[in-house]
Amino acid sequence: LLMVAAPVAAAGGHSPAAVQPWTPAGVSSGLFESHAAFDPVNGDLYFVRSSKSFSGWRILTSHCDGKAWTPPLPPSFAGAGLEADPWFTPDGRSLYFISSRANAGMRSKDLDIWRVDRNADGRWGTPVRLPSPVNSNEAEWFPRPAPDGWLYFGSNRPGGAGKNDIWRARESAPGQWTVENVTAVNTAGNEYEPLPSPDGRRMIVMADGGLYESRLGPGGWSARVKLGQQVNVNGSEIGALFSPSGKSLLFARDTGEPKSGEFLVWHADGNESWPPSCGAALKGS
Repeated sequence: LLMVAAPVAAAGGHSPAAVQPWTPAGVSSGLFESHAAFDPVNGDLYFVRSSKSFSGWRILTSHCDGKAWTPPLPPSFAGAGLEADPWFTPDGRSLYFISSRANAGMRSKDLDIWRVDRNADGRWGTPVRLPSPVNSNEAEWFPRPAPDGWLYFGSNRPGGAGKNDIWRARESAPGQWTVENVTAVNTAGNEYEPLPSPDGRRMIVMADGGLYESRLGPGGWSARVKLGQQVNVNGSEIGALFSPSGKSLLFARDTGEPKSGEFLVWHADGNESWPPSCGAALKGS
């Protein structure tokens, strides 16, 4: 299980698992890379690249050609405006993301949740904006489906505990959604990004100060607890991704000059071979 990291040696004299850079050649750059997702169908890497100051977000994708990751390019469904937070359904047939693109000819004033489905030939179709009440008149962030059927996301809509909160939505019938606030993990501050674990029993939350963890019990989600100093170095930690086993966590951190935002991996429960490598050895690792 992914345990809360501690800055001191764990019980039994063993040191906590180390956080290591993940800097694949062709993907890592002098700009800010974050929010990775691997396509379950073909293994392609989708991620967000932005300026060094974490602005101008765009989704890019890279393919492993057997030797190296190919130069990142926008996916076929890319639109105008800001786009970020890609996430695949387990079968790879759909991808959720956020976008400020226009909808039905109307320019968006903020970021909304969109979904794009694969056609029968495996290519991406036309993205569709999720309806109200999933999307609101305010910004939505980081849509992440959970094994229990809920779609978790962040939003600064009214009715929450503070500023940005974690919410979840469930589709009871085609186009009919119920939305509720995940009150246990929210505070008077900001909670932006919810990441349910593959087994649905844990959730990583990106909030003010970095990454936190909540656990699901008989009474629902627990209050969030901040991960330790190995993970949370400067409070800029963002865009977490569990390995399929749930034993490791990939995330990004603003490491400052000259690299800006870089990927890091935390093998919290054994040194599993993940994230997937591609061809030649990873640059800088």
